[in-house]
Amino acid sequence: MADGDVPERMQVAALDEFGGPEVITPRMLPVPQIADDEILLKVWTAGVGVWDAMRRQGMLVPEGASFPLVPGTDAAGTVAAVGGKVTGLTVGDVVYVSDSTVPKGGFYAEYAATNAQYVAKLPAGVPVEHAGAMPTDALTALSGLDALALPAGAWLLIFGASGGQGHLAVQLAKRQNLNVIAVASGAEGVALVTRLGADVSLDGHGDLDDVLARIREVTPNGVDGLLAMAGGPTLDRLAEAVRDGGALAYPNGVQPQPSERPGMTTQAYDGESNPGQLRRLNELIEAGPFQVHVAEKFPLGRAAEAHRRLQTSYPGKLLLTVR
Repeated sequence: MADGDVPERMQVAALDEFGGPEVITPRMLPVPQIADDEILLKVWTAGVGVWDAMRRQGMLVPEGASFPLVPGTDAAGTVAAVGGKVTGLTVGDVVYVSDSTVPKGGFYAEYAATNAQYVAKLPAGVPVEHAGAMPTDALTALSGLDALALPAGAWLLIFGASGGQGHLAVQLAKRQNLNVIAVASGAEGVALVTRLGADVSLDGHGDLDDVLARIREVTPNGVDGLLAMAGGPTLDRLAEAVRDGGALAYPNGVQPQPSERPGMTTQAYDGESNPGQLRRLNELIEAGPFQVHVAEKFPLGRAAEAHRRLQTSYPGKLLLTVR
């Protein structure tokens, strides 16, 4: 089943060689054909993440992909066509998707083919205009919370709490009835995580002795878990706040990798996109108001500029607006 308005060609942002942001250029390409287990997504918004920059540089390239290569691993929009074996989705559904495979091209495009197992209907309360920035970061944050497996009432310290994954992790952790200490970037980041429900909001750019003193004041015995969205000396200091028997979890790709110490377990994790995780994510999102904070939007034709912005500091996420 397909929307009769699907054109034969579409606008995309693509690259013909690996390199810096300048290799991403606008062009026209054919709309991809879908297999029986795929849907065709009419893209409204697409997230811009560090994994997109890595793909642009020649890393994390999907098996079977070829030039011209269209980046983009997450997006939101409407279903434009449905493969013959797909159930539970129909043309016109408003959905979001996190798919790192996309051999037929990613989501920096007006249309994209994606396996239906990576697609979920967009829950109420998350506008499609922002939802494209959410999927991969939200699923990765959920995997981090799963890795720590903290019980309700435990104290969780989130480092990088105002970033793309971090600000979503704050909200998901509160829905799991955790007490959250959020270490954010600057006054703007502190204001964001406070608004999102953090129990304690601290500026990671401030004096770390003061930050640690405040954490110890709130949790004299130490925090139960630390979710680290970034590495480096600041993280090593914050790890001092983890109690004996506590745990630190970080997504694969964080550099430098966190240091280990006796009495604290350290675990790396990846985000998982599958029907079960998508259902869990939707259930948590629907438990209350949920915000996807977009720092800046870029039209599809300015995707290269968005990749340059990736190299700077900002709260929340960057977003491509396709429609």
